[in-house]
Amino acid sequence: MKGGCSSPWTCCLRAVWLVWALSLPNLAAARPPVIAVVIDDMGNHLVHGQAAIALPGKLTYAFLPHTPYAITLAEAAHQRGKEVMLHLPMDAHDGTDLGPGALKLHMTETDFKSTFRNGLASVPYVAGVNNHMGSLLTRHPGAMAWLMEVLQERPDLYFIDSRTTHETVAQEQAEAFRVPNTRRDVFLDNDKAPVSINRQFQRLIDKALEQGFAVGIGHPYPETIRVLEYALAHLESLGVDLVSASELIHLQRSSEIWQEPSSPSQQVVKNSKQ
Repeated sequence: MKGGCSSPWTCCLRAVWLVWALSLPNLAAARPPVIAVVIDDMGNHLVHGQAAIALPGKLTYAFLPHTPYAITLAEAAHQRGKEVMLHLPMDAHDGTDLGPGALKLHMTETDFKSTFRNGLASVPYVAGVNNHMGSLLTRHPGAMAWLMEVLQERPDLYFIDSRTTHETVAQEQAEAFRVPNTRRDVFLDNDKAPVSINRQFQRLIDKALEQGFAVGIGHPYPETIRVLEYALAHLESLGVDLVSASELIHLQRSSEIWQEPSSPSQQVVKNSKQ
């Protein structure tokens, strides 16, 4: 096909990106804006996980604890120079089954912290933690304080608030306990239609251009991988750098683009990322 398009869908995506890219301001900043892209829900599916790890650039991969392929895929990601996180299941308001290693509101402090430590030990090369679900648990300052107390034992780890509820206090508690942290700005694939994923990725870029940084969270869906394969290959033309989550947090804390946590968005976000 002319122009190097591998399919009509790719040609359409290229046209959409070209129109959108031309509409962006020509920024000549000393340091380009940065994005971090976290791929959640890793560990249950080998083939999908391998496809996600094969994506180009400094993506970050968040693994559910005690899942069948967490160790194999985390080792593969590490070997490719990718960053690994623990995707920690937390109580949701609708009682969704969270799988092994979940933190529950009714737990004692001892059980809570033990479960968290076991989850950390179940995934090799962990550099940080973000919440899986958690629309109930992340509302509770006491539970989030226990979480941050464990993270304080590991100063090499950071925390990302996935913001599955606008009532979350997780990042607020991370700040109080001086745990390196950031928050999710955009969910890429709540809607798995490629056109929607592409639109959300464009929102991520717009956020980065606006505030200097942005964090996007996606999943190892074939549709997401397909969009990211194209989008990540064209970041340079947009003047945006892809960095690991830890690099983004470091830049936030060490440069002029750092901002104190803003008030939570009033937009209703999905609790269940299915």
